[in-house]
Amino acid sequence: MESYIVDWLNLLLRWLHLIAGIAWIGASFYFVMLDNSLKAPKKAEDAKRGVSGELWAVHGGGFYNSQKFLAGPKGELLSDDLHWSKWEAYTTWLSGMGLVAIIYWYGASSYLIDKNVMALSPAAAVGISVAFTVAGWLFYDTLCKVLGKNENVLAGSVFVLVMAAAWALFHLFGARAAYIHVGIMIGTIMVANVFFHIIPGQKQMVADIRAGREPDPTPGLIGKQRSVHNTYFTLPVLFIMISNHYPMTYSHKYGWVVLGVIMLAGVLIRQFFVLRHGGRVNWALPAIGVVLLAGLAVAIAPQSAASVKGAGPVAFAKVQGVFQARCVSCHAAQPTQPGFAQPPKGVLLETADQIATNAPKVAETVGNRYMPIGNLTQMTDEERQLIATWFAQGAPTK
Repeated sequence: MESYIVDWLNLLLRWLHLIAGIAWIGASFYFVMLDNSLKAPKKAEDAKRGVSGELWAVHGGGFYNSQKFLAGPKGELLSDDLHWSKWEAYTTWLSGMGLVAIIYWYGASSYLIDKNVMALSPAAAVGISVAFTVAGWLFYDTLCKVLGKNENVLAGSVFVLVMAAAWALFHLFGARAAYIHVGIMIGTIMVANVFFHIIPGQKQMVADIRAGREPDPTPGLIGKQRSVHNTYFTLPVLFIMISNHYPMTYSHKYGWVVLGVIMLAGVLIRQFFVLRHGGRVNWALPAIGVVLLAGLAVAIAPQSAASVKGAGPVAFAKVQGVFQARCVSCHAAQPTQPGFAQPPKGVLLETADQIATNAPKVAETVGNRYMPIGNLTQMTDEERQLIATWFAQGAPTK
């Protein structure tokens, strides 16, 4: 019953996380587009009112005129009916950390720790997880304060920070958990930007305007910088959110490098759209991104099975013995592995027919070390090779 309740918490938190994330990223994308698409106001009276830019748009059967006031309207009161974009961010982060708690902290022994990487205790693993989440923000915030006036140097330094964290995490946790923790670190940086800089800066400007003071531009400039950073973080984070479905990436020997290449491609593609909103089209950016992804796909492609086809015939009884010893504790109608109320993804491996049905996916996930999760059952390299040879020989069950 405990595992069943945890599964329901997982489902509901994941659903909330997805909904809130769509709202947050959608709002971020929209405002970046809006800010970069503004044109000088056509009416002189609008310029006198403090309008610095405007955009006419059509959507959903209606026409919209968005206007931007850098320091609020001149000669009139600032409306009390202001819309604040913050709870989308906070809800996304809180629901995401809820998922981390029930999957990677509560299930640390299964999903966080890989004893082949480092034999951590659950308490130590959770402590490291929390430390990386906090330390990532502190290092990033310090870099922004020290290098904030040189965006190119800052961008390079932040990328180095993320890559260093990815490398370290790959030497501490299981590969899947390492990827997710890079995403946790970046997501925490994003929401901390909102909480500590963007919203406080906006509140200070509103207070100054309503008090009749000229707003201090510094908080606004910092908030703008952090908002721009957040938009470049989005595509890498979105990839990490779906990465657990693609073990070919994180299970690679140099999975942290694979992640870096994918994140870089995402940043380049996002930059293309940011520039395009301002009327500048640079096709080289998405082209380089596609080349990086294509090159990566070739570089990490699995080796040909030709080398195992020449091996002697593998008896199915030996293969089935490996499944019984290493896989069936989870992949059974009634799993015996603690923490599993049902077989992962509904895959059953108890009978010859079930093994034959799932042979292609089993060979892939065992070969790229995605399964067993965290190598809980201590599958050996020889056993992985046995399954690869059996599959290359046609996966016979007789």
